[in-house]
Amino acid sequence: MTSIPESITGATPGAAPKRVLPVGPRLRKLLYVVFGLLSLLIANSAYLGAITFLGWATKHSYVNPFYFLMILGHVALGLLVIIPFLVFAIAHMRNTAHRRNRKAVKVGYALFAISIVVLVTGLLLMKFLGVNLRDGIGRSIVYWLHIITPVLAIWMYVLHRLAGPRIKWKFGFSYLGTVVVGVAIAAGLHSLDPRTWGAVGPDSPEYWEPSLARTTTGQYIRTRAMTNDEYCKKCHADVHAGWEVSAHHLSSFNNPAYLASVRETRDDSLKRDGNVQASRWCAGCHDPVPFFSGAFDDPKFDDVNHPTAQAGITCTVCHSITNVNSVRGNGDYTIEEAQHYPFAFSDNPILQWINNRLIIAKPEFHRQTFLKPFHRTAEFCSTCHKVHLPYELNHYREFLRGQDHYGPYLLSGVSGHGARSFYYPPEAKENCAVCHMPWEESEDFGARPYEGGLAIHDHLFPAANTALGWLNNNEDVIAAHTKFLEGCVRVDLFALKEGVDIEGEIHAPLRPELPTLQPGQDYLLESVIRTLTLGHLFTQGTADSNEVWVDVTVTSGGEVIGRSGGMDARNAVDPWAHRINVFMLDEEGQRINRRNPQDIRVPLYNHQIPPGAAQVVHFELQLPETLTDHVTVEIKVQYRKFDTEYMEFVTSTARVGDNPIRGHVRGEPYVNELPIVTLASDRITLPVAGVDTPLPDQTTPDIPVWQRWNDYGIGLFLEGKAELKQALHAFEVVEELGRYDGPLNLARVHLREGDTVAAVDAINRAAAFTDPPAPPWTLAFFSGEANQQQGHLEEAVQNFRSIVDVHTKEQRERGFDFSFDFEVLNALGMTLFDMAQRIRTDDRAAEREKLLREAVDAFQRTLAIDPENIVAHNNLYQLYSDSALNDARLEEEHRASYERYKADDSIRGTAHRLARGRYPAANHAAEALVIYPLHREGAPELPPEFVRPPAMLQRDEITSVFEE
Repeated sequence: MTSIPESITGATPGAAPKRVLPVGPRLRKLLYVVFGLLSLLIANSAYLGAITFLGWATKHSYVNPFYFLMILGHVALGLLVIIPFLVFAIAHMRNTAHRRNRKAVKVGYALFAISIVVLVTGLLLMKFLGVNLRDGIGRSIVYWLHIITPVLAIWMYVLHRLAGPRIKWKFGFSYLGTVVVGVAIAAGLHSLDPRTWGAVGPDSPEYWEPSLARTTTGQYIRTRAMTNDEYCKKCHADVHAGWEVSAHHLSSFNNPAYLASVRETRDDSLKRDGNVQASRWCAGCHDPVPFFSGAFDDPKFDDVNHPTAQAGITCTVCHSITNVNSVRGNGDYTIEEAQHYPFAFSDNPILQWINNRLIIAKPEFHRQTFLKPFHRTAEFCSTCHKVHLPYELNHYREFLRGQDHYGPYLLSGVSGHGARSFYYPPEAKENCAVCHMPWEESEDFGARPYEGGLAIHDHLFPAANTALGWLNNNEDVIAAHTKFLEGCVRVDLFALKEGVDIEGEIHAPLRPELPTLQPGQDYLLESVIRTLTLGHLFTQGTADSNEVWVDVTVTSGGEVIGRSGGMDARNAVDPWAHRINVFMLDEEGQRINRRNPQDIRVPLYNHQIPPGAAQVVHFELQLPETLTDHVTVEIKVQYRKFDTEYMEFVTSTARVGDNPIRGHVRGEPYVNELPIVTLASDRITLPVAGVDTPLPDQTTPDIPVWQRWNDYGIGLFLEGKAELKQALHAFEVVEELGRYDGPLNLARVHLREGDTVAAVDAINRAAAFTDPPAPPWTLAFFSGEANQQQGHLEEAVQNFRSIVDVHTKEQRERGFDFSFDFEVLNALGMTLFDMAQRIRTDDRAAEREKLLREAVDAFQRTLAIDPENIVAHNNLYQLYSDSALNDARLEEEHRASYERYKADDSIRGTAHRLARGRYPAANHAAEALVIYPLHREGAPELPPEFVRPPAMLQRDEITSVFEE
């Protein structure tokens, strides 16, 4: 006789069979609990799945903080259901283990196994069980198992029930209805935005002017949403450490150099306008936290002790920008109050822990919120590193160009966008971060694989502001910026000419051959400064207060016999030294020496050097009648972030309660102790006739001879008309040395002089070089320019189009794209315009209109890259006035833009005249040809016995020579 299982008969042998229900009364109550929790969990999962699916389908993320509350709900429900489910499942399996309906039992086992996979994968995704899954294939497998297995579980449950008692479908539909209602409620809550609850502030976009920055809502952003840097530090400690000492963090009232300047701007605005709104122009980039929170506009704003005053550009500010509106600069971006995971601002440690787990479990939302594709572009940096001075600031003009890193970068060889550069790198630097945010090793949560390890982008943003490190007594910051500056420029003592005459007999290059100097004779010493690693002008940024100068010391027998660039007792540099800066003036011809942008009008001179270009600096060397030793010349390019005049202003305007300026005692004369960095140096010892002492060992510069001549020619060429003849000679030597650069640069000179026949011949010679070949895009540009000047307009159009519309294999491999060269686009547009104007007959009217529209297209392409380009606006103004196009609205629009953006020449004469009388050294430096004295009376560090009257040509004589 077959025995009856205990689960059916009961525990007592021989007793009457006792049937055990699969789901008894108590177990049924537990089942209702499980079903209730699962209904909420299914509704929650449906909502989460719908948000995910919408994101995939539309390529747009719909994730928001409510979504993460639902994630928390999902986790909570999942954890709550584990114990009831396991208790029910185990009891139910015990009750049914030996039932005759083996199909139902087996399907039930399968359902249980799949449910266990659902639970385990959920725990793994929460980073429980000691497993921390980073993004990758492992996490992806676990994620998809957690998505797919619940669907399989529902299917298995239906099969399990179909194998047993009949399903009561009405209860299933009611259950489904409950789930749908839950999803609908979740969808309604999803659309709510707590950031707008109680938001205050302006609702007009014009409120923020003259800054071009905007908020997405037009309203203020709460301070706490922009200053939670410690929150970022928890996962990004290395990033935070770099940022904390960076110029971005120290951009605002926490920077004493900026504080002095912006205080004056606010004070001037308050006196002139009755409010400080003009200084918003500064705030959009320098002071975003007080600006967007509404504190900045208060004339009584405490710029030292207010909670927002020390914030600078915070982590959240930079990463909460949602759009780059244009490349006009002046902070033309849109920013929002960033969305965070729940409990981001909570002080409760448990809620903070939950917030951290959410970020770790699902970091995609954090990445999408705080890292947009445009963060990797030069256009993003242009929003604040390109500026113009508007009428609201200066009450002078609607537009006056200020600093601009973006335009020179685009037109450089470094970016791979400039078609007319002197030199090109092997590969383009695709954005600013390549240089200014280099990779550094890190174990931060956000670190990425890099060269076999993990790394982050350096958020110190290494550049050139050594002053901040010094003012904050941080030697590491000074060292970081100093290291970054290494190799950015070089200086070469290149040539010596007989007499103080640019047309004197030249001895070049100096080394390995050296001329013998004659005691009592005068010479012209010529040095070449070349920019190497920079992708923008040198110097840039605060070019009016940056102090970059050429320091020359001439010695013989250990005694200084010539000096330029020395310093006085206050460490102020000799005003007669050659400076690589901009000498900016106000309308009264006074120097802009306080970083006072509201007063800027016109430069007296601009000595900045373009990227990949050079500058020649001339020095008058007068030797004593008697020399007992050879003559040694040492030259340095020196850099100090702020000159003494500006730092004197900074200290003199400090108020009671301000943090003290390091190294300065209030009331005492200011001595400039900011660090000086030697960017480049060169040294040479020249033999002197009659001196028998052996020359010391000295090395020839590790620069190819052709390149030394080429750099020399580039510097002369960029000086303008004064030295084109000497530039021609230099480039002829380059050609003789077997480089295409010689004839190619000769073509530049000939085209500037209007000699197109010689230019075409030089271009053809450059094109004949094959090892290495001349850049085809540069050849095409100068060919187009020559064709244009000779009237071969169709050929010129083909030349220019081959640059901006053709992308060769070489260009793609090197990351070059010359469609961004708006100078070439302008040349194309003007040539097409000229072609159209040559057509006068009515039978070719359609052809003429086509050419005009193609010209319009070229200039519109320019404005897409450079919205303030006066060449494009001027030509469009004329194009739309043509009868073939005849658009009065657009004609007026571009005419007004041209008038707005063009330079104001009316003020130049007066300001220059006043400045030339007020600043003799700057007057001298502003000449077309400048020869710096090495024996000037009053020169710091020059012994009086070696002072000599200048032997150089006087200004009137120089002018007459050039006019001839």
